[in-house]
Amino acid sequence: MCFSAQADLVAGVVVGGLAVDAFRHVRKPAQKLLVAVPVVLAVHQMIEALVWWGLNGHGPHAVWRTAVWLYLVIAFGIVPVLVPLAVEALEPAFNRRRIQGFAALGVAVAVVLLYALIRGPVVATIERHHIAYDVNLAYGGVIVTLYVLATCGSMLVSSHRHVRQFGGLNLIAAGLLAWLNKSGFISLWCVWAALTSLVIVLHLRHTAEPPRARARDTVS
Repeated sequence: MCFSAQADLVAGVVVGGLAVDAFRHVRKPAQKLLVAVPVVLAVHQMIEALVWWGLNGHGPHAVWRTAVWLYLVIAFGIVPVLVPLAVEALEPAFNRRRIQGFAALGVAVAVVLLYALIRGPVVATIERHHIAYDVNLAYGGVIVTLYVLATCGSMLVSSHRHVRQFGGLNLIAAGLLAWLNKSGFISLWCVWAALTSLVIVLHLRHTAEPPRARARDTVS
């Protein structure tokens, strides 16, 4: 698929709409953080649509530059903290301590990335079918690895099957994208994460089903 403002906008609207529907199936307060993940990722893609339009010469400079900053604040400061915290909230007491380690790592990574973002410079350019975000970050490869560990690692040790699937899909994608396209890693991995967050939506809908309904589905 050729990524563009339209593609980001469609992805954001579709994922956001399904996430809002999943919110109707939240039965426990602990699930609210999890449903926030696809909502945040959907908004993230819609913000990038503004970046696309700005880089293509549409709209005021101040608007799309603000969109660049908002996009990176979410990617750098919110996602690596939100994901492990959302997973931790779901887990039984015996598994939370392992998740807490990933949450602490996510906070540390977010602090480093946000510091680099504030220090600048920040450059966004269109490279073929993706947006390349360039931030002056020392030891970028190490930080990206720790970022992926905090987000995907927390999901892989979850006791919930759908959450582990979400983590596995994103870990595979992160590895491939880091190898194939370093300049587009942020943009391409984030759109992939948004699309695969539908697994989380399925998890919330599944857990909201009455036990008898799930038993009938299993038998059939």
